Amino acid sequence: MKPTTGAPVSIFALSRRLFRIAGAQKHALTISTLASIFGNFAHLGLMASGALLILSCAGLADGRPVVWGALMFICSAAIGICRYEEGVVSHVAAYKLLADMRGVFYEALCRLAPARLLDRQKGDILSIAVADIETIEFFFAHTIGPLFTIILLPLLTLCIAASVNLLFLFVLLPVYIIICIALPLLAIKTGRAIGRDYRERIGDLKSFMVESVSSLKEIQIFNYGERRMSLAMEKTRGINHSAHALTLHRQMVTSAPVFFVYLARILVIAVASYLALGRYENPAGVIILSFVVSASFSSTQSLTTVISNLLETYAAAERYFAVIDDRPEIIEDPAPVDIESIESIEFDKVSFGYRKAEPIIQDLSFVIKKGENIGIIGESGAGKSTIIRLLLRFWEPTAGEIRINDIPLKKISLKSLRSRIAMLEQETIIFNDTIAANIALGKIGANREEIILSAKRAHIHEFISALPDGYQTPMGELNGRISGGERQRIGIARAMLSNPDMLVMDEPTSNLDVLNEKSLLKTLNDEYGDKTLLIVSHRRSTLTNCGSILHIEKTSGALQNV
Repeated sequence: MKPTTGAPVSIFALSRRLFRIAGAQKHALTISTLASIFGNFAHLGLMASGALLILSCAGLADGRPVVWGALMFICSAAIGICRYEEGVVSHVAAYKLLADMRGVFYEALCRLAPARLLDRQKGDILSIAVADIETIEFFFAHTIGPLFTIILLPLLTLCIAASVNLLFLFVLLPVYIIICIALPLLAIKTGRAIGRDYRERIGDLKSFMVESVSSLKEIQIFNYGERRMSLAMEKTRGINHSAHALTLHRQMVTSAPVFFVYLARILVIAVASYLALGRYENPAGVIILSFVVSASFSSTQSLTTVISNLLETYAAAERYFAVIDDRPEIIEDPAPVDIESIESIEFDKVSFGYRKAEPIIQDLSFVIKKGENIGIIGESGAGKSTIIRLLLRFWEPTAGEIRINDIPLKKISLKSLRSRIAMLEQETIIFNDTIAANIALGKIGANREEIILSAKRAHIHEFISALPDGYQTPMGELNGRISGGERQRIGIARAMLSNPDMLVMDEPTSNLDVLNEKSLLKTLNDEYGDKTLLIVSHRRSTLTNCGSILHIEKTSGALQNV
């Protein structure tokens, strides 16, 4: 399995970044943290007032029993109210933060696509966007409050212990240091790699399942089902092995503090016994401290649960930050230029190779003028699609320069560039929405009349109108039953709706039969005759209507007129 995050990021660095994100909901999280603190203090108050109630009934403490009983009731009510307030407010804040994080993640994907996402599997990206970000919810909703509580609660308990007798302070302080500092740090250090491995294996399995579902037809055709199932079980066993290691670590993390909690109680009893032998005159204080220490440790011990869950949380956060911190291949000019229209495109001695590999194209030079219909033909792997991706600035040339209207491409605004050029690929992506919404992708806010006009120009209107729900037909239900030609016409309708200066097509008819190909090319010729067209294909029949055809050589990446 390929690691996705490189060297581990420090826990402190991850925590600092998560706290910065939490700052967007600082008011709500402050309220939930205060509720957590007051709730735990109320727990101490409940136990202390309970001890005083018993002592007052035995005549060993001042005050009427009814007062201590009433205080117990007030503390009980406060615990319930604070727990409710903490849970509701922290979760509402956490879910708002997760929504913001998903927005940031999507923006990062848009910024990185397509070049920086080539090495990442779709299922792994999906796992980060959904499962990993959801896992980070634990930090916002269940960690911030307890972190402050485990600082203040032991301090209050130690102050009470010191007021009763300094011996209690000396025996309790080391135990609190072990439970609240030493064991958590040790747990994180020993379990960090386990949590990281588990999240990466989950992401890998989701990638595998997404790929398997999308390739069911090929799996059935080539009778690959048993082998695919075997691979799935192998990955599942890997996850189970990692989950087993995580469970063992979690049990050790939650069990180790129990020993020290009971040790602290034994030490309190031992000190109290020692003081009793010396005719200590404050037995009531010892009893109250015993109750308070019991309550304090029951709350402090919850830290172990927090730590065990944080192992996955930090692993998920690391994967999330690895994506949003990644630098895109394309960086827009600080003062980009907007273009009103495309008058000319020039490739001037352009060379390109992926990730420092052997160049695919070398010293490529040609010019496209407004209104021209240019075809590019060549073998698979010759660099035809690469030309389009360089034009749309998905990648930067490794040498040479591309200019539009004599302006270097890297100085032109990406939004302006991609709004002036529409692209039609061999496989039109259909989203799980209505047909109207799929066509309307070409223009934000397009009205029904504009959508219908574009569909008519793409010669798809009659097909859509014949459907029971017409333009409101859900494509999720229809997606598997429409032909390649119908998909391509929906793509053309999108492009026509956007009204670009130039239409770029990458193998637009590779999945079509001869009749559909001729029909599609006629539509383009009739409806797009006044636009600049660049058609890339390995089929000469697709380039029939092109005014000029350039052939790209696979060995040299050079163009020549044919």
